[in-house]
Amino acid sequence: MSIASPRSVHLVGSVPLADADAVFKATSEILGSRIRRLPDGETGPRRNWINFQYCLLARHPQFEFDGPAIDPDIVVLESHGEGADYGLPTQLRPKPGIGADDLHFDGLGYRDAALDSYRRFSALKATGTIARDARFMVALPTPLAPVALFVSAPHIFTVLPAYGAALMAEAQAIVAAIPAPELAVQWDVAVEFGLWEGLFPPPPGDWQEMLLGQLAQLGDAIPEGVEMGYHLCYGDRGHRHFIEPKDTGNLVEVANGIAARLKRHLDWLHLPVPRNRSDAAYFAPLEGLALKPRTELYLGLVHRTDGVEGTRRRIAEAAHHVADFGIAAECGLGRRDPATILDFLRVHAAAAT
Repeated sequence: MSIASPRSVHLVGSVPLADADAVFKATSEILGSRIRRLPDGETGPRRNWINFQYCLLARHPQFEFDGPAIDPDIVVLESHGEGADYGLPTQLRPKPGIGADDLHFDGLGYRDAALDSYRRFSALKATGTIARDARFMVALPTPLAPVALFVSAPHIFTVLPAYGAALMAEAQAIVAAIPAPELAVQWDVAVEFGLWEGLFPPPPGDWQEMLLGQLAQLGDAIPEGVEMGYHLCYGDRGHRHFIEPKDTGNLVEVANGIAARLKRHLDWLHLPVPRNRSDAAYFAPLEGLALKPRTELYLGLVHRTDGVEGTRRRIAEAAHHVADFGIAAECGLGRRDPATILDFLRVHAAAAT
């Protein structure tokens, strides 16, 4: 099978440069027309995915520590840089007497960050630094992720409805404030794969059907005209997955389940590829991927440690099993040394050529 060239590039979300302006400028300069959706890099307190949500929960007046009290800022400040962990701090719980109907969140920070970054995006687009047809991409976690990681197990399903409603309100505020032709929204699906792989005890009942339905509902909450996609993720704790996928089978099962349940169009899908997997067995299940023709597939097969050569080797094998795809890293770049980022973006650009 011939390998289409040039390939498009996708960035999952986090890019640990100084600020959003630096991310927009660097990605536009290095990747150029290869990238159509620009994240703001989730810089500052957001640099390690959802850890900044721990601070929000720990300081929330309706929550308390379910164990030794800690300084929540440590979870953010110490969880960045090369190979950093997500941090597994003292979990939290609602205070006594606080039930599911009592919980309320005034805001989670995603809306404010997105609107600030979009203003920067618009200003740079006006000067020609960002391509005219580029979209600003906002990446959001599924509600399950912060709740499952930061709330103690007996209280997860007490907190999840209120937190989920708050996150959905943030998403709705973002799509209301940013023009649809300028916006793309990505849902990060990670904790769900811990359930799918048997790493965490599953909830009662037909939990797979429940999760697929909930993931589709998240996508359907984003109106047509705004581009929408999913990043399917096995984590990046210390540059390692929480469990190594034996192949793309579960990724394909979840992807097909979401796509079949969505009422709106799915614009893109991102799947990870471990560095040591350039074998046919890993990619073979992709032959069963049932996406509509206009859905873009991105394979996270770009790795800094073996550079362009290793990336092209994985591209060559993947091309035997799926006809058309773009390239990406396995996950966000937020747990990498900032000094390595520009060279890693150049690896993306060179491998896509």
